[in-house]
Amino acid sequence: MTRHNIPYGGASLPAYALPASGPRNGGTVLLHGGFDSLIEEFFPICQRIAAAGFHVIAFEGPGQGGARTLNGLTFDHDWEKPVGAVLDHFRLGQAALVGISMGGYWALRAAGREPRIQRVVAWPPVYDWLYRVPSVARGPIRAMVRHRGFMRWSVRTRARLFPTLRAVVDQVLYMLDSDDPADVAEWFLGMNKDHLGSGRVSQDVLLMCGEHDAFQPPALARAQAKALVAARSVTTRTFTRAEHADQHCQMGNLELACGVLTTWLQAVDTSSTERAPA
Repeated sequence: MTRHNIPYGGASLPAYALPASGPRNGGTVLLHGGFDSLIEEFFPICQRIAAAGFHVIAFEGPGQGGARTLNGLTFDHDWEKPVGAVLDHFRLGQAALVGISMGGYWALRAAGREPRIQRVVAWPPVYDWLYRVPSVARGPIRAMVRHRGFMRWSVRTRARLFPTLRAVVDQVLYMLDSDDPADVAEWFLGMNKDHLGSGRVSQDVLLMCGEHDAFQPPALARAQAKALVAARSVTTRTFTRAEHADQHCQMGNLELACGVLTTWLQAVDTSSTERAPA
């Protein structure tokens, strides 16, 4: 495994390259994480992808891991920018892209704007955070976020009451280099169906989700699958409790999830128009 620093925004993005172990029978797979992840924690996933015959490049985008802590790069939802920088640095004409956790949103956003991405995996998708709430509540929530004074009070109050939420708020502010709690709500609502632009995604797509994922539930995967109207193919894989893989990112059975991922990467027919049901 070799370490790389990819020029980006006057600084650099950290990346690791891991060659295929054994016969190389696949192409290159770009992999990145999500909200507060570090690429080092995905080494077991990189190993399994490499063992299946793929060259793996794991990287951190702006606002993540060393890109933020060591190089001062703050977050940007427009993920095609770091993906393009990685492709340029390694002189890749094509690659598959895998986004883990919230990274599933950013991977699809990038795929819709970067033609060098041939296949894309959202593990799992987000689509639009407001699709977690009833449709009648979405308009009022958007309107409420525009009242920044109220949002500051609301976020601060809730963060004091709920330690997990406090950690989320602190992480977003760190990623943005901000001290304004109102920015947290705007950051989350910045991940929405209009910004994502699912209709621009023309590649083969794999959506992976857990049936009891409390963070990115199957409802988001179903909405995402329906919105991918221009994709060459769409496969949705919902992991179950019986498989010990029903929770977020299938951490209960990573071996199974990686097997599904690599089998799909190897087997998908790029000329197929089949759309698997969600």
